[in-house]
Amino acid sequence: MIKRDLYLKKLIAFQNQPLIKVITGMRRSGKSTLLMLFAAYLREQGVPDNQIIVMNLESLEYDAYLDYRKLYRYLKEQIQGKSQVYLLLDEIQAVDSWEKVVNSLYEEGLADIYVTGSNAKMLSSEISTLLSGRYVEIAVFPLSFREYLSFLPEERRHDKDAVFQRYLKYGGLPVIPRLPQDDNTISLFLSGIYNTVLIKDVVQRSAIRDPQLLDQLTHFLADSIGSTVSTSKISGYLTSQGRKVSGITIDNYMKMLEEAFIFYRAQRYDIKGKAYLKTQEKYYIVDTGIRNVLLGFRDGDYGHILENVVYLELLRRGYKVSIGRLGTLEVDFIAEKMDEKVYYQVSASVMDAQTRDRELTPLRKIPDQYKKVLLTTDRTYIRDYDGVRNVNIVDFLLVDDNML
Repeated sequence: MIKRDLYLKKLIAFQNQPLIKVITGMRRSGKSTLLMLFAAYLREQGVPDNQIIVMNLESLEYDAYLDYRKLYRYLKEQIQGKSQVYLLLDEIQAVDSWEKVVNSLYEEGLADIYVTGSNAKMLSSEISTLLSGRYVEIAVFPLSFREYLSFLPEERRHDKDAVFQRYLKYGGLPVIPRLPQDDNTISLFLSGIYNTVLIKDVVQRSAIRDPQLLDQLTHFLADSIGSTVSTSKISGYLTSQGRKVSGITIDNYMKMLEEAFIFYRAQRYDIKGKAYLKTQEKYYIVDTGIRNVLLGFRDGDYGHILENVVYLELLRRGYKVSIGRLGTLEVDFIAEKMDEKVYYQVSASVMDAQTRDRELTPLRKIPDQYKKVLLTTDRTYIRDYDGVRNVNIVDFLLVDDNML
């Protein structure tokens, strides 16, 4: 079992704290493995097996407990007479009204509770209200490039730039590094994951009446990463494909794709006006491998794929990420965390002077003194452009923020 230390450390930090640990993320992104790693950690710390209760609620083994009342009674029986029980419930959204079970066990102080789920609806406003102040969410993503490298055999790690190209092409789902590195094998795997997520976590869960429309929308958004998107733009595209769809339907379907953690939405922020804008947002896909298998392993959009990778990395590092607008200019990312703010511009290369000036101009015009970083695939001795840090993307992905 390959470790995900980034997330395991977060679980350990919250161990025995009076909070329900809610682990979210797309299917096959590593949530179940994380629970198993945590269970293994508990055993290493001397916790007996009978004090660790693990249930995968999508397994037929526990099919009889999908009624929340039956699940509650079963867990009460399992916990009875034991001290310091750790309760690890995988894919909890399979149980309707699961929050009642978890909330009751929490109220009774019967266990340290950890749950995973593959759909953001599990933390809808109603559930959040019931569990208000009682839970912490830990978002799990596909492998970072640093994790991806660590998953490879030692002999395959040396040429990091070449490995990075495979990472961009095939994505970072945890099983990918262990598969034969050829298009056919990986395409079959990624297509299976996409179809499972789309059908199980969107079509079935939300009772979608038009799966073909959802698939068309998914392809459109995948083809539009890094570009601003609006309901009217999507409506125009669908009309050109012979589909007449209302704006409300489009908005609902987009929300469902977000809830299944297939896409992440980045709002635009007016840097001068200091306000979020309500239109022309951008969407980034959870995994570039899934995007490539949807659209074909084609040339083009390389800069947007790099942008997508950087966006997800900033989310992994705990930043709130938005798109910056400065008049008619755009800053790719504004990353904020606590009292920290960093502006990022992402480009495949700025070796051409005209391209370099275009990418640097928005950063130079920002009227504050927060850190500004230009990320490219260039390898050059130049580390700074008039106060803007020049960093290779691969290096950025492999070092901590404070080392930039």
